Amino acid sequence: MINNDRIVPIQKMDLLTMIGTVLTLAGTSYAVLASSDIEGAFSVTGTGAAGNKLANQPVKSLDFASGVTSGTVYFVADYDYAGITVAGAAATIADGSATVNPDGVTLYSAALASGEVTIAAVSPVISA
Repeated sequence: MINNDRIVPIQKMDLLTMIGTVLTLAGTSYAVLASSDIEGAFSVTGTGAAGNKLANQPVKSLDFASGVTSGTVYFVADYDYAGITVAGAAATIADGSATVNPDGVTLYSAALASGEVTIAAVSPVISA
């Protein structure tokens, strides 16, 4: 429904579904990554390159399992965000990576390559 300011609000889908729509429009193929529990524990499994994933709910923890050599996960951090691991051990975070602010709304990408994870804020951040 268009409001008095001629703004068409998002009413029929949630934020993560809208992000998936935008990724598709931008030509980025992805697979939905489902949490293994209600708390938001995610694991990227398989061998070799995992491709692009979109976490289907806020992420409390994210593990790139043993055998996964590369991949990118788009995610929103849960308020209780605990971090990212590689094969169950604390991930080596690449220099220059964004600091995750677990605000439940900012979109991030976590890209595994050469054994380290690069975190980038995808949502626009207003600088002071």
